[in-house]
Amino acid sequence: MVYAVVAVCAVVFLWQTSLSGNAAAQFLADYALIPRRYDDPSWAIRLGLDPGDYAPLLTSTFLHGGWLHLIFNMWTLWLFGRAVEARMGTGRFLLLYTFSALLAGYAHMLAYPTSMTPVIGASGAIAGILGAHASLFPSARIILLIPIIIIPLFLPISAFWYVALWFGFQVWQGAGALGQTTGGGVAWWAHIGGFVAGLIFVRALTPPVRV
Repeated sequence: MVYAVVAVCAVVFLWQTSLSGNAAAQFLADYALIPRRYDDPSWAIRLGLDPGDYAPLLTSTFLHGGWLHLIFNMWTLWLFGRAVEARMGTGRFLLLYTFSALLAGYAHMLAYPTSMTPVIGASGAIAGILGAHASLFPSARIILLIPIIIIPLFLPISAFWYVALWFGFQVWQGAGALGQTTGGGVAWWAHIGGFVAGLIFVRALTPPVRV
Protein backbone atom coordinates (compact mmCIF):
# COMPACT_ATOMS: atom_id res chain seq x y z
CA MET A 1 0.00 0.00 0.00
CA VAL A 2 2.91 2.38 0.65
CA TYR A 3 4.11 1.88 -2.90
CA ALA A 4 0.56 2.29 -4.22
CA VAL A 5 0.15 5.64 -2.45
CA VAL A 6 3.52 6.83 -3.77
CA ALA A 7 2.55 5.77 -7.30
CA VAL A 8 -0.86 7.46 -7.18
CA CYS A 9 0.61 10.70 -5.80
CA ALA A 10 3.27 10.70 -8.52
CA VAL A 11 0.74 10.12 -11.31
CA VAL A 12 -1.61 12.80 -9.97
CA PHE A 13 1.27 15.25 -9.64
CA LEU A 14 2.30 14.65 -13.24
CA TRP A 15 -1.29 15.29 -14.26
CA GLN A 16 -1.29 18.51 -12.22
CA THR A 17 1.84 19.75 -13.94
CA SER A 18 0.21 19.19 -17.32
CA LEU A 19 -2.53 21.69 -16.47
CA SER A 20 -2.29 25.44 -16.71
CA GLY A 21 -4.40 28.54 -16.38
CA ASN A 22 -8.11 28.03 -15.70
CA ALA A 23 -7.81 24.25 -15.87
CA ALA A 24 -5.22 24.20 -13.08
CA ALA A 25 -7.27 26.59 -10.94
CA GLN A 26 -10.44 24.54 -11.44
CA PHE A 27 -8.58 21.34 -10.58
CA LEU A 28 -7.52 22.81 -7.23
CA ALA A 29 -10.98 24.21 -6.55
CA ASP A 30 -12.54 20.79 -7.13
CA TYR A 31 -10.05 18.55 -5.30
CA ALA A 32 -8.10 20.66 -2.78
CA LEU A 33 -9.41 21.26 0.73
CA ILE A 34 -10.81 24.79 1.08
CA PRO A 35 -12.16 25.28 4.63
CA ARG A 36 -14.51 28.16 3.79
CA ARG A 37 -16.32 25.85 1.37
CA TYR A 38 -17.86 24.13 4.42
CA ASP A 39 -17.98 27.06 6.84
CA ASP A 40 -19.82 29.36 4.42
CA PRO A 41 -22.08 27.28 2.12
CA SER A 42 -23.54 30.31 0.33
CA TRP A 43 -20.04 31.46 -0.61
CA ALA A 44 -19.21 27.99 -1.90
CA ILE A 45 -22.37 27.78 -3.99
CA ARG A 46 -21.67 31.18 -5.57
CA LEU A 47 -18.32 29.79 -6.71
CA GLY A 48 -19.86 26.61 -8.05
CA LEU A 49 -18.61 24.40 -5.20
CA ASP A 50 -20.75 21.83 -3.41
CA PRO A 51 -20.54 22.48 0.37
CA GLY A 52 -21.87 18.97 1.00
CA ASP A 53 -19.03 17.28 -0.88
CA TYR A 54 -16.39 16.19 1.62
CA ALA A 55 -14.32 14.17 -0.86
CA PRO A 56 -11.56 16.84 -0.83
CA LEU A 57 -10.67 15.71 2.69
CA LEU A 58 -9.17 12.70 0.90
CA THR A 59 -8.50 13.88 -2.63
CA SER A 60 -6.39 16.80 -1.36
CA THR A 61 -3.91 14.32 0.13
CA PHE A 62 -2.95 13.14 -3.36
CA LEU A 63 -2.12 16.65 -4.63
CA HIS A 64 1.22 18.40 -4.14
CA GLY A 65 2.53 21.87 -4.76
CA GLY A 66 5.91 21.05 -6.28
CA TRP A 67 8.60 18.42 -6.73
CA LEU A 68 10.19 19.05 -3.32
CA HIS A 69 6.81 18.87 -1.62
CA LEU A 70 6.07 15.55 -3.31
CA ILE A 71 9.53 14.04 -2.79
CA PHE A 72 9.77 14.95 0.88
CA ASN A 73 6.32 13.57 1.66
CA MET A 74 6.85 10.35 -0.28
CA TRP A 75 10.31 9.84 1.22
CA THR A 76 8.88 10.18 4.74
CA LEU A 77 6.05 7.78 3.92
CA TRP A 78 8.50 5.26 2.47
CA LEU A 79 10.86 5.60 5.45
CA PHE A 80 8.25 5.05 8.16
CA GLY A 81 5.26 3.53 6.38
CA ARG A 82 6.74 0.22 5.29
CA ALA A 83 7.39 -0.99 8.84
CA VAL A 84 3.94 0.15 9.96
CA GLU A 85 2.24 -1.61 7.05
CA ALA A 86 4.26 -4.79 7.65
CA ARG A 87 3.12 -4.83 11.28
CA MET A 88 -0.52 -3.90 10.65
CA GLY A 89 -1.28 -5.51 7.31
CA THR A 90 -2.27 -3.77 4.10
CA GLY A 91 -6.00 -3.34 4.79
CA ARG A 92 -5.54 -1.98 8.30
CA PHE A 93 -2.75 0.29 7.13
CA LEU A 94 -5.08 1.75 4.49
CA LEU A 95 -7.72 2.39 7.16
CA LEU A 96 -5.17 4.10 9.38
CA TYR A 97 -3.95 6.25 6.50
CA THR A 98 -7.53 7.20 5.60
CA PHE A 99 -8.56 8.02 9.18
CA SER A 100 -5.42 10.11 9.63
CA ALA A 101 -6.11 12.02 6.41
CA LEU A 102 -9.70 12.74 7.45
CA LEU A 103 -8.85 13.94 10.95
CA ALA A 104 -5.95 15.99 9.60
CA GLY A 105 -8.34 17.78 7.27
CA TYR A 106 -10.92 18.34 9.99
CA ALA A 107 -8.27 19.70 12.37
CA HIS A 108 -7.17 22.24 9.77
CA MET A 109 -10.78 23.23 9.10
CA LEU A 110 -11.41 23.77 12.81
CA ALA A 111 -8.27 25.89 13.15
CA TYR A 112 -8.94 28.03 10.05
CA PRO A 113 -12.65 27.73 9.19
CA THR A 114 -12.78 30.87 7.02
CA SER A 115 -9.62 30.19 5.03
CA MET A 116 -10.01 30.33 1.25
CA THR A 117 -6.51 28.98 0.64
CA PRO A 118 -6.52 25.50 -0.96
CA VAL A 119 -4.76 22.91 1.17
CA ILE A 120 -2.95 20.06 -0.59
CA GLY A 121 -0.44 17.39 0.35
CA ALA A 122 -0.18 14.01 2.03
CA SER A 123 1.63 15.32 5.12
CA GLY A 124 -1.44 15.15 7.39
CA ALA A 125 -2.02 11.48 6.57
CA ILE A 126 1.70 10.75 6.82
CA ALA A 127 1.74 12.42 10.24
CA GLY A 128 -0.64 9.65 11.31
CA ILE A 129 1.88 7.09 10.08
CA LEU A 130 4.58 8.83 12.13
CA GLY A 131 2.37 8.60 15.21
CA ALA A 132 1.71 4.93 14.53
CA HIS A 133 5.42 4.22 14.04
CA ALA A 134 6.34 5.92 17.31
CA SER A 135 3.72 3.82 19.09
CA LEU A 136 4.62 0.50 17.47
CA PHE A 137 8.41 0.85 17.29
CA PRO A 138 9.55 3.23 20.06
CA SER A 139 13.07 1.76 20.18
CA ALA A 140 13.73 1.81 16.42
CA ARG A 141 16.66 3.93 15.26
CA ILE A 142 17.16 6.07 12.18
CA ILE A 143 20.13 7.95 10.75
CA LEU A 144 19.71 11.68 10.29
CA LEU A 145 21.73 13.43 7.60
CA ILE A 146 22.63 16.94 8.77
CA PRO A 147 24.55 18.98 6.17
CA ILE A 148 27.07 21.38 7.73
CA ILE A 149 28.19 23.61 4.86
CA ILE A 150 29.63 20.88 2.60
CA ILE A 151 30.37 18.27 5.29
CA PRO A 152 27.55 15.77 5.94
CA LEU A 153 26.98 14.76 9.56
CA PHE A 154 25.30 11.38 10.11
CA LEU A 155 23.52 11.30 13.46
CA PRO A 156 21.90 8.10 14.79
CA ILE A 157 18.75 8.87 16.77
CA SER A 158 15.81 6.97 18.17
CA ALA A 159 12.84 7.11 15.82
CA PHE A 160 10.67 7.83 18.86
CA TRP A 161 12.63 10.96 19.76
CA TYR A 162 12.79 12.07 16.14
CA VAL A 163 9.00 11.86 15.89
CA ALA A 164 8.55 13.47 19.34
CA LEU A 165 10.72 16.43 18.34
CA TRP A 166 8.91 16.69 15.02
CA PHE A 167 5.51 16.74 16.77
CA GLY A 168 6.67 19.28 19.32
CA PHE A 169 7.77 21.55 16.48
CA GLN A 170 4.33 21.21 14.84
CA VAL A 171 2.56 22.16 18.08
CA TRP A 172 4.87 25.11 18.63
CA GLN A 173 4.41 26.42 15.10
CA GLY A 174 0.69 25.62 15.08
CA ALA A 175 0.09 27.54 18.30
CA GLY A 176 1.92 30.53 16.87
CA ALA A 177 -0.13 30.41 13.67
CA LEU A 178 -3.56 30.30 15.32
CA GLY A 179 -3.96 34.06 15.04
CA GLN A 180 -3.51 33.90 11.29
CA THR A 181 -6.27 33.21 8.79
CA THR A 182 -4.56 30.50 6.74
CA GLY A 183 -1.84 28.94 8.90
CA GLY A 184 1.00 30.83 7.25
CA GLY A 185 1.34 28.53 4.27
CA VAL A 186 1.87 25.31 6.25
CA ALA A 187 -1.00 23.17 7.54
CA TRP A 188 0.41 22.78 11.06
CA TRP A 189 -2.88 21.70 12.58
CA ALA A 190 -3.43 19.14 9.85
CA HIS A 191 -0.11 17.61 10.91
CA ILE A 192 -1.18 17.67 14.55
CA GLY A 193 -4.60 16.18 13.80
CA GLY A 194 -3.14 13.43 11.64
CA PHE A 195 -0.51 12.56 14.23
CA VAL A 196 -3.09 12.29 17.02
CA ALA A 197 -5.28 10.12 14.77
CA GLY A 198 -2.35 7.77 14.23
CA LEU A 199 -1.81 7.44 17.96
CA ILE A 200 -5.50 6.83 18.59
CA PHE A 201 -6.24 4.31 15.86
CA VAL A 202 -3.00 2.34 15.59
CA ARG A 203 -3.57 0.19 18.66
CA ALA A 204 -7.20 -0.49 17.75
CA LEU A 205 -6.30 -1.52 14.22
CA THR A 206 -3.07 -3.44 14.82
CA PRO A 207 -3.55 -7.20 15.33
CA PRO A 208 -1.90 -8.75 18.40
CA VAL A 209 1.49 -10.42 18.05
CA ARG A 210 1.17 -14.21 17.81
CA VAL A 211 3.76 -16.23 19.67
